[in-house]
Amino acid sequence: MELPHLEIENLHVGFTAHESYRRVLDVAHLHVDRGEAFGLVGESGCGKSVLALTLLRLLRCPPGQISASRLRFDGRDILSLSEREMRHLRGRELSMIFQDPMSSMNPVFTVGSQLTKVIRRIHGERGKQARARAAEFIRLVGLPDPENTLTKYPHQLSGGERQRVIIALALCCDAKFIIADEPTRNLDVTVQAGILKTIARLRHELGVSLLFIANNLGLVSAMCDRVGILLEGRIVETGTVDEVIGDPRHPYTHMLLRAIPTTEEQGDAASVLAAAMVPALPLAVSSADAACPYYDRCPEREAYCESDGLPELVGIGGSHEVACRVAMVTRGEA
Repeated sequence: MELPHLEIENLHVGFTAHESYRRVLDVAHLHVDRGEAFGLVGESGCGKSVLALTLLRLLRCPPGQISASRLRFDGRDILSLSEREMRHLRGRELSMIFQDPMSSMNPVFTVGSQLTKVIRRIHGERGKQARARAAEFIRLVGLPDPENTLTKYPHQLSGGERQRVIIALALCCDAKFIIADEPTRNLDVTVQAGILKTIARLRHELGVSLLFIANNLGLVSAMCDRVGILLEGRIVETGTVDEVIGDPRHPYTHMLLRAIPTTEEQGDAASVLAAAMVPALPLAVSSADAACPYYDRCPEREAYCESDGLPELVGIGGSHEVACRVAMVTRGEA
């Protein structure tokens, strides 16, 4: 049996500040198979980008603290690799599309100089050979007139063009695993559609594995094979896209689905906002006393949700898992 491209078990990430420690990630298990697209969905601040930076070992430690029973890429323990081995891993095998193209590119160098620098470092190609390879990847991501694009500075490109250049930078290393961290953030919907089509096309053409991070469950359902719902650093529901979208069990997943505008609502911002909002509930206990991290906002909470201990992921059929006592009681499995 072929090993997963990425394996995570009991991953804990936290930060120490002002003599106090706060855990921001608590992932019981997650895996991404070779050639698979896995979507990670959650609201801002839930730990999605922290997970991406952890996989690349780009978190500053201290103040960050990382521990895991298993954190393996291609069978190698990421946490035990030396910094030299990690530098070899980054880019060549594991690459990332960052969410902000302006902060990801150096504004004082042209697109061509930045691409060729990466190509020289990874592949050892120089001069015309490196420039030709850079132009090939600019063409691959769908930008017209590659030679002209290589002469431009980042500020001379539109937001969509800059994002495509970031994709080219991630791909020019021939990495077989790509982390896409909200690659369409701050782009208008028409440009978003083009970027997503480009990523989907390249994923199949190049046979890469994809960890797609987003706060929009609709985007993930169109891009990915499986999905994990991340809430305050914990995966609370996971399964195939059909399982999670077709039969959502966690109340937080229900909320994310309500936030996706319908065809009738797309032109009405007020309707979209209203659909996403969950009325505030009177708190019977404080957040510190509740076991479930969604307790304060959950419209389906029950008295037994105050039980000691966090709800763990439990299989409910196929690859579908959910961490919610209400969902289990509804199924008669709690």
